[in-house]
Amino acid sequence: MEGNYERIVRKIASSSGLGEDEIERRVEAKRAKLAGLISREGAAQVIAAELGINFDNERLKINELLPGMRRVNVVGKIINLSPVRTFTTKNGEESKVCNFLLADDTSNVRVVLWDTNHIELIEKGEISEGSMVELSNGTMRDTEIHLGSFSELKKSEESIEDVKTERVVAEKQIFEFKNGQSVSVRAFIVQSFEPRFFYVCPECRKKVVSGSEGFVCAEHGKINAEKRALINFVIDDGTETIRSVVFSDALSSLGITELENPELLIQQREDLLGKEMVFVGNVRNNKFFNNSELIVDDIKEVNLDELINRLED
Repeated sequence: MEGNYERIVRKIASSSGLGEDEIERRVEAKRAKLAGLISREGAAQVIAAELGINFDNERLKINELLPGMRRVNVVGKIINLSPVRTFTTKNGEESKVCNFLLADDTSNVRVVLWDTNHIELIEKGEISEGSMVELSNGTMRDTEIHLGSFSELKKSEESIEDVKTERVVAEKQIFEFKNGQSVSVRAFIVQSFEPRFFYVCPECRKKVVSGSEGFVCAEHGKINAEKRALINFVIDDGTETIRSVVFSDALSSLGITELENPELLIQQREDLLGKEMVFVGNVRNNKFFNNSELIVDDIKEVNLDELINRLED
């Protein structure tokens, strides 16, 4: 699956007339000059700047968007719209934020609205789920488009027949991970931690609190809570390590079945150390540790036949 680096190389090639092999040669030369202290993606962006190539203000497909881009212009269909949320700023002022998932025929991306004029279009129903919209002068923050007061949001008369509504998962190495991405990585389990238990509402699946009369959900009141578990693992793909969180639903894929039996659980955790698997999930920032972690929602065994075929190709 094409990643950010491949997209940058392809765009440099189409804009400069140079072959992709020549661009990759320059990228490696730049990395060697900087003693490997820059990623391939970063080196490619430096090469683009040296060639006078600027991707700002271009009309792009969603799968061409790259972290850090400014003045982003795209057209797509809103396939999921979250409610407008009110919050209090550090200055004590009340403000609003809204986000939606925008899709075209190549991919989909989350769009975050901060400007009151844009949000008013949502509140008045002028733009809603299913609307075709055009975004101008947005900014890419990690993997999201953010629209501020200098951005533009309006309805579009264009149509896209087959928008990509399914989750888009990028196959990446850990050192390439960026917050907000949905990723797949083949890695080894190198460390595991004790399980942690918590309780959720059976209706909304949100975490609940324990009161004097039992468990209480903020939305559904007093409920019969479900006990859930999570285990933290550290995985390593040879480029870097990352702390990963695996919840109850995915633990059985790891062979963790004895959460209530300490002796068997210790053995099951030890059996996992050094095991190579494919982990699929979302990268997010852990505010407590202030670093990235992988929230795993699917785990697969490594398919050796498929891996051999890909290496041969």
